[in-house]
Amino acid sequence: MNYDSQKRVLDIIIASGLLVVFLPLWLLIPILVWIDSGFPIFFVHERMGKGGKTFKLFKFRSMIKDADEFLHSGKDQKLLEEFKNGDWKLKNDPRVTKLGKMLRSLTIDEFPQLFNVLKGDMSMVGPRAYVKKEIDEQSQKYPETRELIKDILSVKPGITGPWQTNGRNEIPFKVRAKMDADYARKKSVWEDIKIMLKTPKAMISKW
Repeated sequence: MNYDSQKRVLDIIIASGLLVVFLPLWLLIPILVWIDSGFPIFFVHERMGKGGKTFKLFKFRSMIKDADEFLHSGKDQKLLEEFKNGDWKLKNDPRVTKLGKMLRSLTIDEFPQLFNVLKGDMSMVGPRAYVKKEIDEQSQKYPETRELIKDILSVKPGITGPWQTNGRNEIPFKVRAKMDADYARKKSVWEDIKIMLKTPKAMISKW
């Protein structure tokens, strides 16, 4: 069995197991999101997958409604500039709801991506699932990452990965891209297992 086949079997087994283990959260979190900020419960966003093919990524909504549209509309130019200067990250994002802060600190908001794994759009472990506009803008800002991006898009993105378990949002894009590209080149199931074992500690690191 080659690497891709081994990885797919591992993805299905682990994603299915986690869906069962965390069943109480699947019942509780939608209710809490609705109480905290109403509908919609889920945030659905278009991301780039293997080969640059786009797919719909699922998350529990942790921000105000239409948060992405508000940011990129330029209504708050200072916030948009901070977002871009921070390599598409905001340290203290004012769009995040009270409940969203808790969900994000424990990475619970990303649990619905288990369905992306079962669908085959994502893997349990892989590079970040990037937004196309982010890739376009960051590759212009950091031209040295263009070759790295080719490697990143040669594999499926993951729920967790090398940079998520080594600093999370504090890592700048060009360093993240290098880490993701290095991971993509390895194609090692053992490396996937090591990253998954490190993930629980990374999940609670901000709590």
